[in-house]
Amino acid sequence: MSDTGMGAEAGAQHARSRALAVLRVRSRALAVALLPAAVAVVLIVAAAQGRIEGGGWSAVRWAVTAAALLVLLLAAVVGAVIVRARPALSPTVDLAESSAPDLYRLVRDLAERLDVPPPSAIALTPDCDSWLEDRTHPAHAGRGATPARFIRGADAGAPRARRVPVAPVLVIGSPFMWWMRVGELRAILAPVVAGTGPSAHPDIAAARRFVRGLDAAVGLGARPGLDPVRRLAFGFVGSVARQLLRGCRVHAAEMERGVAVAASERAQTVDYGVRIVAQEQVGLAYAGWDRLLTRVALPAWRMGRWPSRLDAGVVSALTELSRRDRLAEGFTSRLGERPACDLLEEPGAADEATSLLAARLFHGGPAEPGPDWAPVDWAAYPEEVVDRKWRTEAARLHRVLDALDERRDAESAVPTLARVIGHLAGTDGEAADRLAARIAAEVAGEEAASAPPAPGPEAWGVDAVPLLPLQPPRTGRELLADHVTAMVCCAAVDTAGALPGLDWLDGPSLLIDDVRRSDLTSPVLALVEEGDPDELRGWLSSVGVRPEKPVRLV
Repeated sequence: MSDTGMGAEAGAQHARSRALAVLRVRSRALAVALLPAAVAVVLIVAAAQGRIEGGGWSAVRWAVTAAALLVLLLAAVVGAVIVRARPALSPTVDLAESSAPDLYRLVRDLAERLDVPPPSAIALTPDCDSWLEDRTHPAHAGRGATPARFIRGADAGAPRARRVPVAPVLVIGSPFMWWMRVGELRAILAPVVAGTGPSAHPDIAAARRFVRGLDAAVGLGARPGLDPVRRLAFGFVGSVARQLLRGCRVHAAEMERGVAVAASERAQTVDYGVRIVAQEQVGLAYAGWDRLLTRVALPAWRMGRWPSRLDAGVVSALTELSRRDRLAEGFTSRLGERPACDLLEEPGAADEATSLLAARLFHGGPAEPGPDWAPVDWAAYPEEVVDRKWRTEAARLHRVLDALDERRDAESAVPTLARVIGHLAGTDGEAADRLAARIAAEVAGEEAASAPPAPGPEAWGVDAVPLLPLQPPRTGRELLADHVTAMVCCAAVDTAGALPGLDWLDGPSLLIDDVRRSDLTSPVLALVEEGDPDELRGWLSSVGVRPEKPVRLV
């Protein structure tokens, strides 16, 4: 059945049928675990009735009973571990209703229009995506999760309680909150919120809990810090969970497909025209967010500073991208409409919290600010990040030159741009390779020394944040070119009146007469790759930089 041919009700029915298939896998596993016990009961009853006699049958009976007890014990242990295994939760910034009453009101109104239960809570994530997340697993109790409710049936004489799944949490990408307008955000969230309808079905909720428990149990044996006995035990549980996952993987995927189709079809009637326009903003937001993280935030993170207003910065980055990209013409006119971040009571506090979480997710920084992990405002970014980055790299470059130049005298050890040019000029690429290798080794050593420690076993699961590298490792020649560029920028600031600047899309930039200079790459590469200093010397002369003058290093 194709997605286009599956309506809302058909998609929901498909999801429910697949959920039952997942639960049948669980039931079959339980039946397999009980089978030896059933055989043992049959043998015991038969022996008690005198139907089987003799020493041989007695030995068989005792052997089957012992095997049944062992299987039941193992099944109980495996079941307990799977139930108690803590599925990973997405790291988010939770929004209490008191801190975002307008946003909660918008989501509830949207759920009412869609005729689905409203999400149980709202959270922000530093990513360009939005989804529903179930946080009702028993292992999440006490960690901000909402347990499932139990209500009595309608019949007053029925003492049995019925389990009612709590609606999942709505997770919203924070860049959407700052870049999207209120109407666009509502349109983008409509198909997401519509997913709470199928999620409220008990069979779908139970199937999801089962699959998430299996997922969590599979990874238990890989936790760091386990002793050999527990590693072996968790490895056995993981192998059983892996077999069960194989049995229900197709059914679970089809269940989620049905849920998605049902939600999408249900949301067709809500802000459909606006959603088509808003989808264009999703792609634009992703492009600007990626550039902001890799070009602007990453240099600060590497220096122990984290920009405290990343979401506000993405607005500036996307506005600049709209100005430069002809395909994005007209998008900036949207800025006159009400931004979605106005739905928050304290947008600045939410931005700071998500900015710190982004640094932790994408770079591995500490969870709290400290002496070596301090926030930085955009106004202070050029001075506290850009200038410091240039001078730190220039200092590293001269340290490596000192180590390579064994016959240096006091005059040749002065940190000047002329010294760097003289070392690289006219070479065949081999003083450059040695220099690049030494710089790469120093950078690798510094990054390894400042890397955060691996989380201990007590922090595994919810609190263990995955590190998502933003850039592939840089080659030695790339690092050398960066360091030479930093040396040129330091010389321009110290001898030609240039200033460090911030470009929202390209990161650190050099300002000369308040104009961003982007023509430095080619002269530096000619010197580093070919040993040709002429193009760089011409550039320095045109700008007024004096390469023989000492520069200030960190």
